[in-house]
Amino acid sequence: MNHTAKEILIKTVEKIEGAYSPSTIRAYRSNFECFIKYCDENNVTALPAKPETVATYIKKLSGHLKSSSIKIAVASIAAMHNLNSIIDPTQHPNVKIEMRRIYRTLGRYAKQAYGINRDLLNKMVAATDNSLRGIRDRAILLIAYDSLCRRSELVSLEFKDLVVNSNDGSLKLKLRKSKTDPHGIGKNLYLSDEAQKSIKEWIVKSKISSGKIFRAITVSGKIKEKLSSSHIGRIFKKRAYESRIDPEILKDISSHSARVGAAQDLMLSGVSLPIIMNRGRWSKTDTVMRYIENSWKA
Repeated sequence: MNHTAKEILIKTVEKIEGAYSPSTIRAYRSNFECFIKYCDENNVTALPAKPETVATYIKKLSGHLKSSSIKIAVASIAAMHNLNSIIDPTQHPNVKIEMRRIYRTLGRYAKQAYGINRDLLNKMVAATDNSLRGIRDRAILLIAYDSLCRRSELVSLEFKDLVVNSNDGSLKLKLRKSKTDPHGIGKNLYLSDEAQKSIKEWIVKSKISSGKIFRAITVSGKIKEKLSSSHIGRIFKKRAYESRIDPEILKDISSHSARVGAAQDLMLSGVSLPIIMNRGRWSKTDTVMRYIENSWKA
């Protein structure tokens, strides 16, 4: 019964293409598709949705999802209504009450990725070899740690973003767009001598002269045009596994781990919170505080 909602979803995704990050658009689409399916099964309208429909949907999700995932699902429902100038049902008191109930029942805690601090980074780098993948992964690890890049930022880096100093041959890397800089003002990223050496080695070995810097590599050794952001977490886990870290720690290694570890190391070295926020391009203090809260345990 929700054929119109499905059509509007498709048109909305097309409309916002390029205005929102690919990951945000994917989240809106997949979550609203699940909501449409729920509405079809219960013979209710998905767009516009009634507050009581959203409230009962939240109750259903609470049986198998974490509160953070439910929050994203509700945000997707809100976005689909707001983007089409339809009254947002998630702002109704009954929906807000249901979300408060979920938070009290399930909690708001989101498990923190284990930080790849300098010591662990050194072990992971040492575990890489001089194969094409080894050279690429070494560069990704070092650039991720030095720059505190998000996975989407790492895979967005292009050859043209590399600037070579004609006097000493040192490299600068410009991040042209990020989550907190959607308009592309850009920011120069700090790179250590080790990171500069690794990225030069990758550029020479891969023979890249344009396009994306970091790219997928096929089983046969062919270098593709780009690297999916989903590969970053897998690369970190693979190199962490090869460095023989504790299996319990390995479970918590993710694509955020280098960013978390670098932030923790900066805090432990006495760097102020404003400088850490600037280095990591955070706009909210509570976000960065979640990253560094386990520094003393790392």
